[in-house]
Amino acid sequence: MTLVNSIGSGGPSAVVWLLLLCCLGNHQPAVAGESIFDNIINQLMSTAATAQNYLDTTAGPQQKQQQSLVEESSLYSVDISSSFLGNGLPTVASYDENTPFWNPFTWLKPRAVSIPYNPDTDLTTPEIAVRHGYWAESHTIKTADGYLLTLHRIPCGRVGCAGSTGGKGAGQPVFLQHGLLSSSADWLLSGPEKALAFILADAGYDVWLGNARGNTYSRKHVSMSSDETAFWDFSWHEMALYDIPAEIDFVYGMRELEQNDTRRNLLYVGHSMGTTMAFVMLASKPEYNDKIQAVFAMAPVAFMGHVKSPIRLLAPFSHDIEMALNQFPTLHVPNWVDGVATDILKRWSLRLLMILKFFGGNEFMPQNKIIRYLAKYGCELTEAEKYICENTVFVLCGFDKEQYNATLMPVIFGHTPAGTSTKTVVHYAQEIHDSGNFQQFDYGETENQRRYGQALPPSYNLDQITTPVALFYANNDWLAGPVDVANLFNRLTKTSIGMFKVPNDNFNHVDFLWGNDAPEVVYKQLLMLMKRYK
Repeated sequence: MTLVNSIGSGGPSAVVWLLLLCCLGNHQPAVAGESIFDNIINQLMSTAATAQNYLDTTAGPQQKQQQSLVEESSLYSVDISSSFLGNGLPTVASYDENTPFWNPFTWLKPRAVSIPYNPDTDLTTPEIAVRHGYWAESHTIKTADGYLLTLHRIPCGRVGCAGSTGGKGAGQPVFLQHGLLSSSADWLLSGPEKALAFILADAGYDVWLGNARGNTYSRKHVSMSSDETAFWDFSWHEMALYDIPAEIDFVYGMRELEQNDTRRNLLYVGHSMGTTMAFVMLASKPEYNDKIQAVFAMAPVAFMGHVKSPIRLLAPFSHDIEMALNQFPTLHVPNWVDGVATDILKRWSLRLLMILKFFGGNEFMPQNKIIRYLAKYGCELTEAEKYICENTVFVLCGFDKEQYNATLMPVIFGHTPAGTSTKTVVHYAQEIHDSGNFQQFDYGETENQRRYGQALPPSYNLDQITTPVALFYANNDWLAGPVDVANLFNRLTKTSIGMFKVPNDNFNHVDFLWGNDAPEVVYKQLLMLMKRYK
């Protein structure tokens, strides 16, 4: 009986035959430098290959026809990323369903790892700073509406606080605010010489790193659990009205306790949603214009009429998601759904159920199917790069192959997405749907009347902003394109420092943080402008 006949007739399994061949086959001496385990695995791999060759040459027409049908029915391949081997290092392997024979021993073989393990992948923001030789602090603060936020700080550079001029925290304070689905870690992930937080600390600034409610470091409340629907009843509007003011007040309070310079000379650097929060705060709480000396907005997001990001695909549904949640209370209706008009309720459809199922009614938790859908229609990547665009941040913000740092990807994936509310993403989607207008959250006509006293949500009054603002933008930015940034610039005529274009046509939204050339094409000019306000 042949091996093929045995398998087809219910005889010993292929694995048994492989193990048997391992025991009976020719054994080769171990190569110098290889362990006994390496030698055994080499034998297994060699035997598996021999078995495959045997199957290929002995399979009859029936088996080949069946194999052909299997190959034709395979629609996709499954990526297995970040597998950990015996040496403790991550690697990337793949199993393609189109492969006629899957070698069960492949995953056991230690292989050369192209991307070495970076400890920053598994460290917190202050731990990353300390690992690279910086002083780091963590502070917990409470907002006026009860959220507990973690504020991180790097008060001096690598020379140490004792060696810095004036001691700990003596430099001018600079506040860094992350963007959508991000955290304070984003400003450190590129490491010394590359990451903005480290560059600023080494330049003598007292660096403070904010964390918006709902992310990795700010998921607690004085009276609510993050498992409760009410916890996630916020968007970047609440972040701007409560989170940033509380953090800025804390910075000044701490510096006063330390008897450092207490002048109102804090510099604000935001990226993406971090800029949105700054604009909303300064427009809605004008008193904070006197507490910030200048705002430096990287990839500024306010008006969104010309967005290229796949988030635009959600815009048509943005006003109906609340309605669908009302129709299906088992999905835990958040407070911001209350009062949606009945005429809107009539327009719900089954496609909304899909969106709610995969994006969540509370925390923004997109599942793989939705991410792959957005990646398919939004990410212009080659097959080899598609696993990158299955990360939510890259799906929504884009990917620039030219600025791609392969060694940094595992570190980025270890920290992003850091979490936010579904309402935050819906708020952005509403802006796209409403011709890119920069306005408050749209609750539907009935609830808008109750909350705002008008049928439509009010626009933010940018004329209230008196703080000098510098806008850094890039041509290939999916979320903050040149036209929308120019629109914002024209609305800030009283206070604009200027528009500063990145001299690289391929530069993208996330390249402001992790691009290979960010220190040269963005940070160098940023520091020059910041010196004007020292």
